[in-house]
Amino acid sequence: MADQINDPLPNGEDTMPAVGVISQYVKDLSFENPNAPAVFQWQGQPQIDVNFNIGNAQVADDVHEVSLKINVLAKSADKTAFQVELVYAGLFGIRNIPEDQMAPILLAQAPAMLFPFARRVLADAVRDGGFPPLMLDPIDFGTLFLQQAELAAQQGEGLGAEGNA
Repeated sequence: MADQINDPLPNGEDTMPAVGVISQYVKDLSFENPNAPAVFQWQGQPQIDVNFNIGNAQVADDVHEVSLKINVLAKSADKTAFQVELVYAGLFGIRNIPEDQMAPILLAQAPAMLFPFARRVLADAVRDGGFPPLMLDPIDFGTLFLQQAELAAQQGEGLGAEGNA
């Protein structure tokens, strides 16, 4: 048995499944404060609307880019207090994973790895714009993925790794 563990793989090939983060980065960041400096005199808390989108693309053999697009719009009395658009992305090395198991990795596990860093970039951008940092609540991407997969199954569609969740 011990000899089997130390035996090289056939033809030196690594057939073990592997997923790893190669790099992560801000792909796009925009902060708008269209009503400055008057916005800093406004009373009351703005109404904040947050939208997420997850995208992915294969950029090379065994390399996928996963991106979190976060749009935040803060309004007070029908006027924009601030607007932030962030695309935070990561390159993931994915090897020896069956195609039918790629969607949970690309649409749940990878975004979960990226989110804490995107959250910090967003909070810093809002703070640097003169507002209190916007701290987004944690997101359970696994549960969201399962809900999207169930909805897609009910509608007779497949939820593949090639699209957005």
